[in-house]
Amino acid sequence: MTTYGDIRARRLLAALLVLLVLPAAAACGADRDRDRDVRDDGAAGIRTQARAGDPATRAVEKYLDEVWPEDAPGTVVAARGGAAVTCSGRGPADPGTGARAGCGTVYDIASMTKQFTAAAIVKLQTEGKLRVTDPLSRHLDGVPADKRGITLHHLLTHTAGLPESLGDDYDPLSRAGLVSGALATPLHSPPGERYAYSNTGYSLLAAVVEEASGTGYEPYLAGHLFRPAGMTDTGYVLPDWDRDRIAVEYDRRGRPQGRPMDHPWAGDGPYWNLRGNGGMLSTARDMLRWHRALLGDRVLPAKARKLLFTRYVPEGGGAGSFYGYGWSLLDLGGAPVATHDGGNEWSSGRVARFLDDGTLVFWISNAATRAGAWDLPDLDRELTTGIAERVRERA
Repeated sequence: MTTYGDIRARRLLAALLVLLVLPAAAACGADRDRDRDVRDDGAAGIRTQARAGDPATRAVEKYLDEVWPEDAPGTVVAARGGAAVTCSGRGPADPGTGARAGCGTVYDIASMTKQFTAAAIVKLQTEGKLRVTDPLSRHLDGVPADKRGITLHHLLTHTAGLPESLGDDYDPLSRAGLVSGALATPLHSPPGERYAYSNTGYSLLAAVVEEASGTGYEPYLAGHLFRPAGMTDTGYVLPDWDRDRIAVEYDRRGRPQGRPMDHPWAGDGPYWNLRGNGGMLSTARDMLRWHRALLGDRVLPAKARKLLFTRYVPEGGGAGSFYGYGWSLLDLGGAPVATHDGGNEWSSGRVARFLDDGTLVFWISNAATRAGAWDLPDLDRELTTGIAERVRERA
């Protein structure tokens, strides 16, 4: 059985621990297709000039040349105070056709989807359509007695006591099946008692988004989050992508596994074991646009944004990390950081936002592991902290 949570559970503690220490040097070559001038639409009001002569750009690109494994496909974007330092496609998006990775390559961002679900809930609160303190039973019917104490806050912070998953990510589970299955499954612990990462909880939040908004999960995100942020290439099915822009995923032996929608996929996105908690498709360029939107009031006012980045509950493991709403929160070199990883058997990535100066690091690969050659999740320390240090040192 394949679930994003299974992958995350094996890597979470190691990833959080290595993010708390300085990167070690590694030496590898990299093939790259740099997109330093990250063009954007005027509606988003974005000005981006990552120049080859910028010291931070040179430092980050040199570092990636040393650390990013040769022939590993993926894209990296780094920003400082909202201004792009680099957006670097590295290796092939589709080795079968030779298509190069770039800022506009579309990837499955996996569990990084949760930040959008959390933002949608907070947005609905600003619209007066719900409150994070609401019991789940206010928005979904049939909640049994043992789960009537579950609030939206519990779901957002993984403290509802729900299981990690109800099955394989690609099981053809409907919304009704997800809700009934979650409500029938015994709780692991009483609501609010402890943190336990739950994809199921975020799928329930996607159902709440639909109930509270009166529209579908993805249409709500598109209209209230993505378009206001200037994001044109994020969603499940709504963006009109050229199929060739979507990265083909490859397993550890280099065998193609198809594009995300080549796996079992409903007409309007993934089935409900994945919806709301993973499977979102996006680009490095759009993740930069989202980061910029979170620096100001374009999508959410300051009070609402604060809800996302409040340290509500320890994640455990002694790594000094906490969970907010859709984000892990920790200190790195004395600086507050909001971060989240995401991955499955083929792809892997991370987003990290430094909350003190607006530094962004986002990297993602559609072939994260190659037997005997590379394992990008194991390079999380080098990739994330190394890029961030070079951006921040040259601010």
